[in-house]
Amino acid sequence: MIRKIEFHKDYFIDFYSKQNKKVQEKIEYVFKLIRQVERIPKKFFEHLTSTSGLYEIRIEYQSNIYRIFCFFDEGKLVVLLNGFQKKTRKTPKKEIELAERLKKEYFDEKEKRNGKL
Repeated sequence: MIRKIEFHKDYFIDFYSKQNKKVQEKIEYVFKLIRQVERIPKKFFEHLTSTSGLYEIRIEYQSNIYRIFCFFDEGKLVVLLNGFQKKTRKTPKKEIELAERLKKEYFDEKEKRNGKL
């Protein structure tokens, strides 16, 4: 199983660049799993209920928890959206709403590029 990972604009890159080297290494480790493992363990990757196809990539390093929102496009393409450090048990609604907007923006721009709008 080989999945491709892409970024929608610089949202993920902005988040990633602010993390320390050890957190970045852990993120890269989880990305390697996502690219290569057919059934990604829930510990690292899970569908967000009550969303239209949003998933969260789960990163834990020391006592810190990080989340990166993403979705699938064309089957094996994982598109990364925003990321954040999770500080409460529940995923903040504003982060989910932002990810939903970014996903819509991605598909609107894709349609525009393909001449469908």
